Formats: sequence, structure tokens, C-alpha cells
Amino acid sequence: MKKNGRKAALVIDGGPVSFAEIIAVAKDGLAVAISRSRAFQKRMAATEQALMTSLKKGVPVYGVNTGYGKSCGNRIDLAAAMKNGPNILKFHGCGTGEPIGIEETRAAMLTRILCLARGYSGVSLGLLEQMAAFLNAGITPVVPGEGSVGASGDLTPMSYIGAALAGQREVFYEGDVMPAAKALKKAGLKPYVYRPKEPLSMVNGTTTMTGIAAISVERARRIRDAMIYATALSVHAMRGNAHHYHPVISEAKPFPGQAAVAREIARLLLAKVSVRQLEDDALETLQDPYSLRCTPQVLGVLDDALSWIIPWVEIEANSSNDNPIFDPATGQVLMGGNFYGGHIAFAMDGLKAALASAADMCDRQIMLLVNPNVNRGLPGDLVRVNGGSAGLHHGFKAMSLASSALAAEALKATMPAASFSRSTESHNQDKVSMGTIAARDAERVCTLAERVAAIHLLAAAQACDIRADIKARPLLARALGDIRQVSDPVIEDRPLDEDIERMCVVIRYTDFFRGQS
Repeated sequence: MKKNGRKAALVIDGGPVSFAEIIAVAKDGLAVAISRSRAFQKRMAATEQALMTSLKKGVPVYGVNTGYGKSCGNRIDLAAAMKNGPNILKFHGCGTGEPIGIEETRAAMLTRILCLARGYSGVSLGLLEQMAAFLNAGITPVVPGEGSVGASGDLTPMSYIGAALAGQREVFYEGDVMPAAKALKKAGLKPYVYRPKEPLSMVNGTTTMTGIAAISVERARRIRDAMIYATALSVHAMRGNAHHYHPVISEAKPFPGQAAVAREIARLLLAKVSVRQLEDDALETLQDPYSLRCTPQVLGVLDDALSWIIPWVEIEANSSNDNPIFDPATGQVLMGGNFYGGHIAFAMDGLKAALASAADMCDRQIMLLVNPNVNRGLPGDLVRVNGGSAGLHHGFKAMSLASSALAAEALKATMPAASFSRSTESHNQDKVSMGTIAARDAERVCTLAERVAAIHLLAAAQACDIRADIKARPLLARALGDIRQVSDPVIEDRPLDEDIERMCVVIRYTDFFRGQS
């Protein structure tokens, strides 16, 4: 990091960038600066020169003086190779579906800068500077989400970013969708003119899947935190047993994630009075149902998964996943398979499974809260009304139905995308990663799980209001107060869709539920 005027800037110099810095650029608008250090510029220039030397000698450089994919047997003379590059941005313009999110696209653009800044690709500093200018000006290409098999990388989605840099196709800018050329003019930028290999280097790699993965992982961390709070509120509302989260239980089964979740729930359940005063003393309540008792074991899987997924995303983001690349020491052209997104595919398939399981757990807790047969004295459907009109209201009945639908859809989406490799491109791309589909699946499961967590928080808050003893647990009382800034108690039936969406915004963009786990 350095100070760029009054604003902090992330300086790209070919060195590693942390997951937190990727999120800061993608979500918070942290500025990006391309290093001017001599060592960095020398490294970048070395492989750019290696490319030109190879072309002048007639050395085959895949995708530059050859055809693409199965057509690599075709050879192109030097004059044609100098002009042919942008064609790849044209014929890959066949994406379909809704655009990926602005944050995800910004993360993708940053990871492409990081890839090319490693100094293996033979591209110019000008290309990096154009992408940095887009990020700093808030110009975000419109990138259709569908159409990538994840090897030879994200060809189709990245063609939209590559075209936008040259003033083509559409972008998000200043709250609108507009032609890229118009946005460039308004921002005082010029369309980029590509050098040889640069269009190929824009599309050949794991950039889109990694951008989506980074934002999904950040969302998953926040969803985990919200679910911990929702569970603690539910334990209180159910007059549940705090000893289920005793540290010796996790000491006996020492998964770090399990211990962290149990520790955070126990912290939130700290009380100013004896916990026995807050727990149900019926004989059958000796042990709480699994969805409450086993929260550390369920959310611990997600927590531990994130501990290896985040480093994998960092490694992928900081890798040279282009093809071909050049040996900076010798200039040799190296053609390999770093564009294959297998690690991201596996990570995202794992993330969505852990998240969906967590959403299912929350849905089961909601069912405990609304069911008068098991909720230990709470009113059915958490109906809380004044006077004698209880029979006219239905409280959280429909909210529990909605939660079950969301959880079921999340569970349905857990089929591993990587298991569906398809042979493509005349059997040249005969084994592909499906990494982008896995990342998009994980993003969808994030959305579903986030909504389940929102409903869970609202239901648990309603139940705690009904119990009317939350002040005995100060940390939970504060959490309830935060929730009540977003959604009022349900006294009489009303639509709650906007309450759910507001709570989702709180989960995703505030620190209401950022604990110590």
C-alpha cells in the first residue's frame, strides 16, 4: 500500500496481494496504482521483448502467430499477427444470461492485473494501466454470466472486459449502463489499442471464476457470523442449554472451526444471572435438538473450509494463469495449462456444500421457534398481538415456509459442478474445470443462505422479544437492538419481504454480526 494523494492505493508490482486487499478494491473502491519501480518495469519489458523476438524469428507462439485451439496448426505471418489479436474478443462475444455483479467483475479485473503483472505474459504496462484506470474511475464492463467451461479459462466472459477496455460493448458507469466508448469519453480515458498477444492474455485464464469466488468467500464469512448470532438468539429464545458450547467439548474434538464457533456462541450467551434461570428445566430438555446443539459442528465445517479456501483463492488470484507464458530468464515460449480452474472449482463446490448445510441448520432452528409442540412455551408461529385477536394473525408461519424453500434450493444446488466436465472445441479442450459454473453456483448459494440467515435473525429476534428477558444477556440484547434498527417486531401481520432484504444488506455490508470467531 502507499498513499496516493489523500487516498490509500494498492500498488501492483508483481508481488502478492492479499485476500483483504482484493476485497477492498472490489467492494470498497480502494484505488489501484501500477508500480513504477525499475525492477518491475524491467521484468515486464523482458517478456514483452521475448514475445517480439520469437515472432520475428518465426517461433510458433500459440494464439499470436498461430490459430486458436484446434486451429493451432495454422500459421500467420508477422504482419497479420500484429493485427489479428483483437479478433478473439469478437468471436467470443457470445455470452448469455444476467451480468455478473459489479463487485465480482471488479475483483476479476484486479485478478487479471495481478496475473499479467507477474511478468510471464509478454504484455505491456499500458494494458495494466488501462485496467487500473477502469477500476479507479468506477467503469465496470457488463459481463454475461454464462458461457465459460473454466478451461482454457474464462474466454467468453473475459472477452467482454477485453472489448470494454478498447471502447466496445457496454459498461456500468455512474449508475447507468452505457456504451463503453461513451463512458471512456466521460471519464477522460482513451480506448486501449492492443499489442500482439494482449487480447489473448486478457481472456486466457481463471480471472472471472476467481473474481466471483473472492466475493462469494467474503459473503460466506459474513453469513457464518450472522448464523452464529442467530443461533445464540435462538438458544436464548428456546431456553436452551449453554453448556452445549463448553470448551471441553471442542477440546475433545479439536477442529479449529468447531472450537471457534462454540467459543463465539458461548461468549454471546454470557449472562448477568445464573444460566439456570434462563434455561428450561423440563426433564426432556436435558439436550437441545441437533440444529441447536450441533451448531459448532455444522458451522465449524464452513469455518474450517474457509481456512483453506481463502489461501487457494489468494494463490489463484496471484498466479500467472495465462497461456502461453515466457521464461523471464531465457525468453523461451512455454505452453501449458495454468488456465485450468480446478482449484477454484473444487473450492467453490466445497463452499456451496458447507453453506447449504448451514442454511439447512438455520431453517431447522426456525422450525423449532415457530412450532408450539417443540418451542418450549412460545406461541405458535411466534404470533405476538395485543388483545384477543391472536387467531386472526399468523406471525412467522409464511416466513418459515419461505426459509424452507430457500434452504431446499440451496441444498439442491450442491451437486459438484466439477463433475460435469464436457469435451469441447473439437476435443482439444477435452477436460475442463467448470470452475466458473462452480463459482456462480456458490454465489447463488450465498444469496439463498444469506436470506435464510436473515429470516432466522428476524424469527429469533421476535422470539426473544416474546421471552422479554434478553437484558440478562447483554451481548444478545445489543444484537437484538441492532436488528430492531432494521425491522420492527411483528405485532400484526404485514409483508416482510422488505425486512428480509434489509437484513440481507446488513449481513453483507455492515459489522453488526462481526464477532470474535
